[in-house]
Amino acid sequence: MAGDTFLNAAGIEKHGNDTIFSWWARFQEAKAAGLPAVNGTIGALLENDGNLAINKAVDSAIRAAPEQEIAAYAPLAGLPAFLDLSKTLAFGDSREELERLGFHFAATASPGGSGALFLSANNFLDKGQSVLLRDRHWGPYKGFLENNSLNYTTWPLLPSSTSDEHPYFAREEFETRLAELSSSQDKVMVWLNDPAHNPTGLSMSPEGRYACLESFTESALNNPEVGYTLLIDSAYSLYANETHAWADTILDSLEDGMMWPENLLFCVAVSLSKSHTIYGLRTGALVCMHPEKEVTDRLETVLCVTARQTWSATPRVSQYCVSEMHSTKEGGENWGVERDRLKQLLDDRRNSLIAECNRLDVPINPTMDGFFAWIEVDNPVEFAEKCAENGVFLVPLTGGVRIGLCALPLDSVPKVAEALSKALG
Repeated sequence: MAGDTFLNAAGIEKHGNDTIFSWWARFQEAKAAGLPAVNGTIGALLENDGNLAINKAVDSAIRAAPEQEIAAYAPLAGLPAFLDLSKTLAFGDSREELERLGFHFAATASPGGSGALFLSANNFLDKGQSVLLRDRHWGPYKGFLENNSLNYTTWPLLPSSTSDEHPYFAREEFETRLAELSSSQDKVMVWLNDPAHNPTGLSMSPEGRYACLESFTESALNNPEVGYTLLIDSAYSLYANETHAWADTILDSLEDGMMWPENLLFCVAVSLSKSHTIYGLRTGALVCMHPEKEVTDRLETVLCVTARQTWSATPRVSQYCVSEMHSTKEGGENWGVERDRLKQLLDDRRNSLIAECNRLDVPINPTMDGFFAWIEVDNPVEFAEKCAENGVFLVPLTGGVRIGLCALPLDSVPKVAEALSKALG
């Protein structure tokens, strides 16, 4: 094929177009042709008029940036004020209590949450090892892992049998996969996008999070020679009802007497793209927590070197402006008011979709928070094509179709439910 002379083996295997952006392009083509098309494809929050939703407090802070903060490099690890803020964005009010209990934190700035995921993939497993994911997950995870010569295995999004205790966590299947990895690898890493899961909008219950953490810590205690990393992808969590759900669960568990194994590392991939509506400024952080300061100090060095060798430095202006904004009570409150307004957009659309789907007997999956909803189907592409025939453009993925509530105008939600119903028929 063309270009094979110049490409290495890994490069030759890269082909195709991103599914999400290809279906977004199809929506744009339909719209340009004058058709009454509805956009449920893109993963960015839009106002009901179709324009990109902007947190005005963040926008004002960015526009007021001094020219030196716009043009200068940031330190390779990130601005100190931003690194401190990223720890609070990851752990919320629980951060102070966790520090009081003796935990230490490391933080490294990254180009969005994607950069944070790359940092973990590049450093926390050996080539050829597998990350444990839920079977419904954000598609680009696969690319991040493949580009670091890693594989993945999965456990189900939902349990096969109904559990009254934790209906949104497949504990038995999780423990089975964890045991398999623990017996075959000297390092184990889980990537868990919760709360406000992409692509379903599912949020685990407090009981489910506790059960997951308990299973993970027990496996670490039973396999002290294996290194365990639990990474929470928090891309959408600040639009959830429980914004710092995992930090709260960890704190509650520790206060209830849970032992924290020395071979367990807890990480949060922080993204400002959604929470602060600065997608294109590519700003995030990988925040790590461990009871030994020597460990977090070493991680800061390793992750900073990785950043330097990969993207050099994360953009300075967004780090500076967001840190300055959150450094004052007024700035934080202004951001919060805007965040609440944007969350209400999502809540209104989700509540409308659930009501319309109930009316039409459309079996969408449980969806609580964040940007998306989901319908499980055996033939996702065919199903999405049928929706498109009715003017509704969604994204077919493995096992189902993602409904981008973030992009849907509120008054278009009934049309989406009707398209889903017709596609099922």
